[in-house]
Order: sequence, then C-alpha cells, then structure tokens
Amino acid sequence: MTDIVIAEDEPVLRDELKENLTRLWPGGRVVAEAEDGVEALHALGRLQPQVMFLDIEMPGLSGLEVARAASGRCHVVFVTAYNQHAVTAFEQGAVDYVMKPHSAARLATAISRVRERLDATPAHLGGLLDALREQAPKRSHLRWINASQGQNVRLITADEVCYFKADNKYTLVVTADAESLIRKPIKELIDELDPEVFWPIHRGTVVNVNAIALAHRKLSGQYELRLKARRETLTVSEPFAYRFKQM
Repeated sequence: MTDIVIAEDEPVLRDELKENLTRLWPGGRVVAEAEDGVEALHALGRLQPQVMFLDIEMPGLSGLEVARAASGRCHVVFVTAYNQHAVTAFEQGAVDYVMKPHSAARLATAISRVRERLDATPAHLGGLLDALREQAPKRSHLRWINASQGQNVRLITADEVCYFKADNKYTLVVTADAESLIRKPIKELIDELDPEVFWPIHRGTVVNVNAIALAHRKLSGQYELRLKARRETLTVSEPFAYRFKQM
C-alpha cells in the first residue's frame, strides 16, 4: 500500500479528493486528512507518507511551506486554483499538478505519474518552491497590532514582536520588554503575518526570525532558540526543525 496525506482546507473538496483517490487508486491509502498547513506538517513528520496532495493556499502554513519540509522525503502533487504555478511545477520536477475543481480523469493522470516515480527518490523542490513563491499572488501583511495590557491598549508594530504564543482562544504578543494579549487565536493570526519573517516553530508558537540570536541543537536532536532581547528559550517541535537543519 502507498500511504497518502491530503491537505485541503475546504471540506467539500477534501472529501471529494479522498473519495476519488480511494476509487482510482486501489493501492493507495489515505492515512491523514489535514485542513491546514500546520496539520499537514505534523502528519508528514508523524506518518512519513510516500505521497502528499497539497493545496497551495491553506491557513496556518501554505502548501509551499509544507512542500519545503517534504522535499526529498515524499512525492508531492500540488492541488490549487492558481494555474500560473503549473508550468514551473512541471519544468522543475514536481510530481504533478492538479487544478481545482479537479476532474476524475485529470486526477487519474496524476496518480499514474506519481506511481511511476514511487521507486525513485522524491524530488528536491527548493528551486521550484522559490519560483512558485515569486509567482503567487501578493498579499498585504499585518503591520501593527492593538493589544490589551492591563487597562491600556498598546499599539505594537509587527517588527517589535519577538514571538507570538497561543493562550487558549487568545494570543500572547511578546516584545523585548512586555507581554500583551490579543483576542485572536494564533491559527487565524498566522494567515495575516509575513511568512518570510514569522516562522511557526511549534503548534502554538510563531517567532520573528529577526529576533533569533541562534538555534541550539541539543544532544536529543531537538532545537531550541535563543533570542536577542529575551532570556527565555523557545523549543522547536520536530515538524518545524527542517528550517534550522538547512542553515
């Protein structure tokens, strides 16, 4: 059996993709369904699938970021509505590319192509992902945050933030000299942050890369981050360690 992970944030499309994969690929087994990029990344580390079907635009982490972690570890099929990515994907070695809404015939073609490559080492996707990121639609990112601090509301620019940490339905905003709460779950906040600057390092922690002094690799193999302006260290969970292994 070939283990497959599906990552798609739209439930109807996710169910349809799973149903068609089950019908068209008897030797395939969907071992996990992720509704966002963070779940997909955890499924990659936990289950080590041979194939991932990744939507490019997802909450939490984009499919491009998940594919970066999957590079050289499993085969990737991109599933997305943005057809400008397609030509580059084929030219630079992605297994295949399926447009939304996918047809059974097109999915069957993708399955055939990925099955032909199962015995080969999965493609390294660094160059592809850089090119796809350049082609992706540009979005504006969060520039400042209104956070409660006692009886006051503090205006914090994104550059000031060292890291964000989940606190139930709230998010703790940590700067060099203060901690404040905002009434927004970290899962929603991630979508508004610049992914080039703010990196998830744990299911509930997002760090400003400019605030990192160094990444220390412990004897256990786990990474912890030391910050320039804070005394505490931040633990990096295994699914997110790929960012620091590449340094």
